[in-house]
Amino acid sequence: MPRTSRAADLSPPATTPDAVFLGVRHHSPACARLVGRAIEELRPAYVLVEGPADMNDRLDELLLGHRLPVAVFSHYRDETRVATSWAPLCDYSPEWIALHQGRASGAEVRFIDLPSWHPAFAERADRRTNRYADAEARYAEATERLCAHFAVDSVDALWDGLFEITDPGDDLEARLDAYFELVRGDAEADAGDRAREEYMASWVRAATARAGERPVLVVTGGFHQPALRALSSRNDGRGDGDGDRDWPEIPTPPPGALGGSFLVPYSFRQLDAFAGYQSGMPSPGYYQQLWESGPQSAAQGLLRSVAERLRGRGIRASTADLIAARGLAQGLALMRGHAYEARVDVLDGLAGALISDDLDQPLPWTGRGTLGAGTHPVVVEMVAACAGESEGRLHPDTPLPPLVHDVAERLARLGLADPDGPVALDLTDPDGLTRSQVLHRLRVLDIPGFTRVCGPADGADPVFTERWEPGEAGGREAALIEAGAYGARLEEAASVVLGERAREAGTEAGPLAGLLFDAVLCGVGPLCDELLEALAGQVGQVPELGPLGEVLTAALGLWRHDRVFGVARGRLLGSVVADAADRVFWLAEGLHGGPGVDFARLRALAAARDALLHAPQLLSVTREAAAEAAARIGRDRRAPADLRGAAFGLRWVLGTPDDPGPAVQALASCAADALGDWLAGLFALAREEVTADATADTEPLIDVLDGVVSAMAEDDFLTGLPALRQAFAFFPPRERERIAERLLQRRGKQGSARSLLRTTADPLLLARARALEENVTRLLDRHGLGTVR
Repeated sequence: MPRTSRAADLSPPATTPDAVFLGVRHHSPACARLVGRAIEELRPAYVLVEGPADMNDRLDELLLGHRLPVAVFSHYRDETRVATSWAPLCDYSPEWIALHQGRASGAEVRFIDLPSWHPAFAERADRRTNRYADAEARYAEATERLCAHFAVDSVDALWDGLFEITDPGDDLEARLDAYFELVRGDAEADAGDRAREEYMASWVRAATARAGERPVLVVTGGFHQPALRALSSRNDGRGDGDGDRDWPEIPTPPPGALGGSFLVPYSFRQLDAFAGYQSGMPSPGYYQQLWESGPQSAAQGLLRSVAERLRGRGIRASTADLIAARGLAQGLALMRGHAYEARVDVLDGLAGALISDDLDQPLPWTGRGTLGAGTHPVVVEMVAACAGESEGRLHPDTPLPPLVHDVAERLARLGLADPDGPVALDLTDPDGLTRSQVLHRLRVLDIPGFTRVCGPADGADPVFTERWEPGEAGGREAALIEAGAYGARLEEAASVVLGERAREAGTEAGPLAGLLFDAVLCGVGPLCDELLEALAGQVGQVPELGPLGEVLTAALGLWRHDRVFGVARGRLLGSVVADAADRVFWLAEGLHGGPGVDFARLRALAAARDALLHAPQLLSVTREAAAEAAARIGRDRRAPADLRGAAFGLRWVLGTPDDPGPAVQALASCAADALGDWLAGLFALAREEVTADATADTEPLIDVLDGVVSAMAEDDFLTGLPALRQAFAFFPPRERERIAERLLQRRGKQGSARSLLRTTADPLLLARARALEENVTRLLDRHGLGTVR
C-alpha cells in the first residue's frame, strides 16, 4: 500500500477511553491511507469496522487472496419482503485496509453494524441497493452549502479538493472531523441510522472493556462518527471481557425467514456512480491510479486512458487536442486553487478541447447519477475511461452457495456448459424439453450466457422448437451467487423469483400474462402449481379489460392446445381461465367511453367467447347469462361503439342473434365514424358468422350495411371511411373477395371482385381526390368558369 510519511505521530481525532474513531468516506484513497497509518502507529487491540456483523465468523473467507473488487452480498426473504444489498470492497476502500492491515498487525478485527437484512435498512434495502449509500447524500443541506462556498459543482469535486489531491499533512484527521461534524450538524438521524449507531456503539463499549492497554480503532462512515463518539462513552454495565460472552448479540432472521451473506466478484463498472452505484467515489479507475501513484500520475494516466479509449473507438483525438486538453486542465487547476490537477480539472479540460458541439445537458461529473439518453459520445467514452475495466475474482477456496454447484452440474450433464454453437431444441423430445426448462430457469434468474432467439411466443403458438444463442458468460458466477438467495436448486430459485414477480405485479394483467407463460416454460412442477393458484386469485381483481384478455388468451391457449408442457386440461390452469373469463364480463358491462377502437378489449371479449365455446365446464357464467350481459352492453348508449358491436357479435356466436338493421341504422345516424367502430367490434367477435351470412338467401348484414353506406352524404362517407376500412381489415383477402362479389351482385355488375380490391392507390385517397374534383367543378360552375367545350 502506498504510504505518506508524517512528521508527527498520529493524534487520535476523537476518543473515548481507549477508543479512537476514524470517520471515513467509503472508497476514498485519502481515508484508506489514514486508516493504514493509524493501524501502524496505534497498534490497536481491536479494529472495528462498519460492516455486517453476521460476517464475523467468516472473516477468514473474506481475507482470502481475492482479486479486488469483491462485495459482500446480503439477502433476506420472508413472506412479505425481499431485500438484497452489496457492500463492495476495493484496494482503496478504508474498510478493506482496516480489515486486511488490522489482521496483519495482530489486531482482532470485527464488523460491528447490523446485518443488511435488518429492518434498520428497510428504507434503502430494495432489490438493488448498496449498503454504503452515502449518508451525506441523505443529509445534503450542509454539503450543498459547502459546494456553494467553494464554488464547485458536486460533492465529489468538493471532496477531491479538500482531501484527495492535497498534501495530507498533520491536520487531515482534524479536517475530516470538521467536515463530518458539519455534514451531521444538528440533523436528527432517521430511525434506521439511530438503531445502527446504538448497535455499533455497543460493540465499541464491549471492545474497550477487554482491550487492556492497547487502544480500539473504530472505522465507520464519517456521518456516524459524532454519534458513535457520544454513544460509546456511556457506561452500560459492561462485563469483564471474559471470552466472547460480552460481545453484542448478532441478530438472526426471524422464524420462517431466510437470510445470509456471500462473497461475489464485483467490477469497477458496478462500482461507478455513473453506472448507478449509490455510494462513495465515482470513476473507480481514476481513484485506483490515485491510490497507486498519487494525484499527478493519476491525472496524466486519466488523460492517456481517455485518449486510448477514444482512438480505439474511432473518435478523433489528435496530439494537438491532447496538448490543448492538458493545458486547459493545468490552467483550471491553478484557477481553482488545486495543488494538483483533480479529476474534474482533467475532464473539463478534455471536454473543452475535444467537444465543439453544443451540449443538450450538463456534463455528468458536475452532479451524480447515471448518464442520460443523448449524452455526447465523447463524454460517454470519457466516463468509461474514468471507470476502468477491472473485474474482481474470488479465491478458489471461497465457499459458494449450493445453487452455483447445482447449475454447473446440470449444464455439464446436459451438454450446455460450453456449447460449440447455437443450441436447437425439439420441445416434443423429453431431452429437448428438459434442456429448454433449464435454460428458461436461468433466463428468469437473469443469469448471463444464453439468449433465446426463437421459440413459442405464447400458449397458443403452434411452435415446438427453440433456438438459443450462447453469449458472453462474464458475470455468470456473480449472478448465480446472488440468485442463490432464492434457493439451493435451480427449479426452487426460479419458482421463488416467479412468485416474487407475481407479488410485484399485483393486479397488473400485462406482467401476469408473461409470468404465466414463463412459469410453464420453466416447468417448475409443484411450485408452479402454487404460482398458478396465486395467479387465479390475482386475475379476479385485474382492473383493466384489455390486459386481462392477454392473461385469458395465454391461459386458455395452454389449457386447450398444450402438447408439450404437460399443462393441458390442468385444474389450476382451468382456475385461471375461469376467474379471468368471469372478470372480463364483469368489466365489460360497466365500461363507458368515447369513439375509437380498442383492439385489446376486443381481444379480451374474443378470449371470453372462446372460453364459453370451448371450456364452458370451467366457467361460472353460462352461455345464457353471457348473452344477456351482451344484450345489456349493446343497449347501453354510454358504452363504446366497438364494445357494443362486439356484444352484438357475441350474441350472434352464442346463437341468439339480434336484427342488425335497427342497430346499423341507429349508428349511421350518430357520428360518422361510430358505424366503423361498431363493425370492428362485430367483426372481431363474429367474423365467420358475418362471412357465412353474406351468402344467405335472406337479407344479410352486408346488404343492410351497403344500403346504409350508399345513403350517406358524401362528407359523412369521407369522415367514416377510415373507420370502415379498419373494420373490414379483420377479414382475410379471400373473405373480403366474397364480400365484394356480393356487392357486385347487388348492383347487377359483372367483373372481377379480386381486381376491385386491388386498387392502384389508397381508396381513401381516391375518395378524397374525387370529392376534391367535384368541389372544384362546382366552384368553377358557380363563377361561370366551367370547362369550355
